[in-house]
Amino acid sequence: YLNPATKLWWKTPDYLFDHDEHLYFRDGSYLNKKEKNGQKVFWSRGNGWVMGGMVRVMENMPANYPDKKKFEALYKEMAAKIISIQQPDGSWHASLLDPDSFPIKETSGTGFYCYALLWGLNHGLLDEKTYWPAAKKAWNAMVTSVHPDGMLGYVQPIGANPDKVTPTSTEVYGVGAFLLSGTQMYAYMNKHPKAE
Repeated sequence: YLNPATKLWWKTPDYLFDHDEHLYFRDGSYLNKKEKNGQKVFWSRGNGWVMGGMVRVMENMPANYPDKKKFEALYKEMAAKIISIQQPDGSWHASLLDPDSFPIKETSGTGFYCYALLWGLNHGLLDEKTYWPAAKKAWNAMVTSVHPDGMLGYVQPIGANPDKVTPTSTEVYGVGAFLLSGTQMYAYMNKHPKAE
């Protein structure tokens, strides 16, 4: 399964990965679309799916798998970009390069980035000094989005592009990203009990 999955994986960046922005377009129809501020349209959750999926694939690769280093290089490239556009509250908005178009945190994309960054820290792929503060801020953005009754809010509804979010909007994939983040945060704190 891994060999055909890897072969198919590399067809996608050949078509949808923007090497200048280090992010993925949602699909071919977005290649020439622009946000209100003139930037290209990069959807937070869409790129979150990519980073979350990438670490899941790498998790299941043998250490000596031929394409592992190539996956790691793409992952590190995206991770560097993602932390460079993180919002002051630790989140990412629905539109990555035009955060003011939907000026509120969005927790499904944030959750997948939090998960992917913590996974990279736990697997020694990311520099602690650079990436731990970003991962911690992302986790705090997630935790502060949980309502008193346990519902995770600020999840963009089902869609295909950046769109509006409300404090009470929730979906199962946002909760899933939160839980994935939690598993990696738990592992990180077990290894670094004095981390602040």
